[in-house]
Amino acid sequence: MRIPSLLTLTAVLLLPVSLAAQAIEWRDPLVDRMAGTWKLEGQVMGREAHHEVRADWVLNHQFLRIQEKTAASAPNAERTYEAFWFLGYDSISERYVLHLMDVFGARYSESLGYGTREGNQIRFVFEYSDGPFHTTYRWNPENDTWEWLMEQKDKNGKWVPFADLKLTRVATP
Repeated sequence: MRIPSLLTLTAVLLLPVSLAAQAIEWRDPLVDRMAGTWKLEGQVMGREAHHEVRADWVLNHQFLRIQEKTAASAPNAERTYEAFWFLGYDSISERYVLHLMDVFGARYSESLGYGTREGNQIRFVFEYSDGPFHTTYRWNPENDTWEWLMEQKDKNGKWVPFADLKLTRVATP
């Protein structure tokens, strides 16, 4: 039995790093419109929501990282929330991928959302253990705003609203 040389072993271990370094940046003109700072307002489960959203490109421009958290100016009675969304695109399966990590823990982070684009919107489907969930990101070019619409199936199999949110761009100095 021949033992591989240190040089061969090093080359094999560095190959994935070398290939990743050559990855082409993902460019998507619709998703790029979400980069920036936003004020989010609307309803989540029938309750008012006032959040701040910051979206920026990370990981060699492969993902749009979206940070959402309860605004400092939100009413005291509002439930605090914080989440990170990572929005990417799988060119092999030709679909968007959305990974959510939030204050509710790993249980709801185990499912990826898979999305398709139609015009100015991307509709994601999450297959959670307690049933399917839809999240639609819709850009309104007339006023440079985004709508985030979320719905879930109830016990009777009917799609019901979970959240209806509007994002308005915040001017940054």
